[in-house]
Amino acid sequence: MRLPPVIREINVFVVVGVAATACQYAGSLAAQHWLGVGPILASLAGYALGVGVSYFGNSRFTFRRPALHAPQFVRFATISLTGLAINLGTVWVATHTLGWPLWLALVPVVLLVPTATFVMSKFWAFRVHAAEAA
Repeated sequence: MRLPPVIREINVFVVVGVAATACQYAGSLAAQHWLGVGPILASLAGYALGVGVSYFGNSRFTFRRPALHAPQFVRFATISLTGLAINLGTVWVATHTLGWPLWLALVPVVLLVPTATFVMSKFWAFRVHAAEAA
């Protein structure tokens, strides 16, 4: 039995996302611990680590698109920056308003950002144009 393409994409997206999120999470905590930076800069450092894993993994494995494609990369970068805004906004509210430690503030980040980025990636960044599908 063959899975529908979107189910395969979601499964692979989850694997790529776990890898990218693990890089982000570990990078954020490492930056806070070893560099002594605050939660926002630590989260930014973690983001920088995870974004490369996310782009190349999703372009090559999830959506099976060429990785070196300028318009696609621009769309992905826009999505990534949107994810970063959600990430930083959530971390800021959680740490500054709610007083949560960084490790707890990252929990909603790892739930919200992947969901939003899958939808935007599938239907915008890595979409297959009608001419290519034919």
